[in-house]
Amino acid sequence: MKKYERIDITNQTEYLVIKEAAEEIENAYQPEKAIHTILSLISRQIGLNRGRVLLQEANTGFLKAAYAYGLTQNEIAKSRFAIKEGISGKVMHTGTPIIVPDIDQETDYLCRTVDRSTLPQETVSFLATPIIRNGTVVGVLAVNRLRKSTRSLDKDLSLLKLIAVFISEILAVHNMLERQTQILKEENEQLKALTTSQGSQYGIIGESSSLMNALNQVSRAANAAVTVLLKGESGTGKEKFSRMLHLSSRRQDGPFIAINCAAIPKDLLESELFGHEKGSFTGAGKTKQGQMELANQGTLFLDEIADLDLSLQAKLLRVLEDKSVTRVGGVKPIPVDVRIIVASHKDLNEAVNLGKFRLDLFYRLNVFPIELPPLRDRAGDIRLLARHFLNQANQEYQLSTIFDVGAMEFLEHYDWPGNIRQLENVIKRAVLMADQHRLIKAPLIQSIISDEKAINLGGKASSNRQAEKTPATPQGWPMQQNPFPNTNMAPQSPTLGQGQFANYEGGYNPALNSAQPFQQPNPFGQTGYFEKRDYWKVSDAEVETLKQALEMARGNKTRAALMLNMTPRQFSYRLKKLELEE
Repeated sequence: MKKYERIDITNQTEYLVIKEAAEEIENAYQPEKAIHTILSLISRQIGLNRGRVLLQEANTGFLKAAYAYGLTQNEIAKSRFAIKEGISGKVMHTGTPIIVPDIDQETDYLCRTVDRSTLPQETVSFLATPIIRNGTVVGVLAVNRLRKSTRSLDKDLSLLKLIAVFISEILAVHNMLERQTQILKEENEQLKALTTSQGSQYGIIGESSSLMNALNQVSRAANAAVTVLLKGESGTGKEKFSRMLHLSSRRQDGPFIAINCAAIPKDLLESELFGHEKGSFTGAGKTKQGQMELANQGTLFLDEIADLDLSLQAKLLRVLEDKSVTRVGGVKPIPVDVRIIVASHKDLNEAVNLGKFRLDLFYRLNVFPIELPPLRDRAGDIRLLARHFLNQANQEYQLSTIFDVGAMEFLEHYDWPGNIRQLENVIKRAVLMADQHRLIKAPLIQSIISDEKAINLGGKASSNRQAEKTPATPQGWPMQQNPFPNTNMAPQSPTLGQGQFANYEGGYNPALNSAQPFQQPNPFGQTGYFEKRDYWKVSDAEVETLKQALEMARGNKTRAALMLNMTPRQFSYRLKKLELEE
């Protein structure tokens, strides 16, 4: 016959108390109920009575009973102590548990919460232990018990310390939930505001006075038969404003065509704008309409007009004056009814002075200039834009990332020399690189911006600031110590461990030595971290790395490429060369 070990009832009771108390952590969203249940458990099962959790008042710093079991409302109201006052105050100050075997023999025991006459007329003990979170004392857990209990005071204190850990977890989770709930409420309010704000239907987001001024000017110019010049730094949303001008005008049913004059070689731009006749040059096998003709009855947006060649400036001037175009190789003017909107981040006045832009064309274009404000001058709009780009990125990558409070403060204090385009880029990268809790923190954003700090973003610098000297942190923001050392180190491993990308937090990789700043390994070379190279020699040794990155990105090649600091084109090329494409 098998011999069974005898179960110690006392230990079994303690086990059940610990088990049920631990289960209450999942009810942290209702801390009153969870902590009351735990205090009730240790009273009924262990005999640790009149339990109370004392926390500091935010305005006075005094300890006050925030949660209790077995105390009247009057006793709870009286349970208030200065730091160092009474047993509870001393525990809060020293962070050390205290056992009072007999309260009648202890002068520091004040009998403030419960009158001595209310307690049993026998020896009563008092136990108090600190509630600690991340090395800081945040409160005190205290109980009374009868001295004649069969359990030792030391054993009860050990249990009380464990209960204090559970209560610490409940308080921490509750605070986090409250914080995130507040963030979500703010997001909802901001998103509701966006739906009613001027310009939102055209994808222009913001409520700042400088933006409203620009939007009001657009509204005034919408149906006026004038050429509009959009002025502003790169990345301020000039094309969105040009679309708003088109869609809010009487030409909204006509075509809208946008051309970047800096993106097309000047030898091809003339044909692109004005069209050409068959045989007008080598390769002109058929007649082609230019964008001017195709935009008839609509709007033509010419971005980076300052980069237009002088010879083409003369032809554009003719279009504005005569309302007609002549194709390359043609002789017959073709009437066009097109509204022209131009934009430039360069100073056209300076271009005229340097002889790079025609003065007569400048006068034709500068009829209704609209200055688009840089992001740093749009107080309050960064928060709205950041939420908008976060939602877009979450939908695109099928994630549920959120901002930490510190991250949003960092975004709002940074100068953003690259304006809206830079903000969108940084947020997309942050969404992909957020920690395992899908939380974007300030150090991560700081490290992404530091990666780009060597780029001259080309924005028109104000008199008190040079874009290329923009710091990687907002003024007054604490800079992470040496986040990107210039030393080139070999990667820790030729493969990508799960922690190397998905699980680092705040710019640090827990898979590496915690004292080292986070450095994303480049498995294909020693070129410095977060630095894309135009070419990496393809090697069979990359196969596992590519496979793991693709698996971590759930098959999304763009995301996998970002993980490896490649462009999507580089990543796809390697898949093809190594025959990894299905």
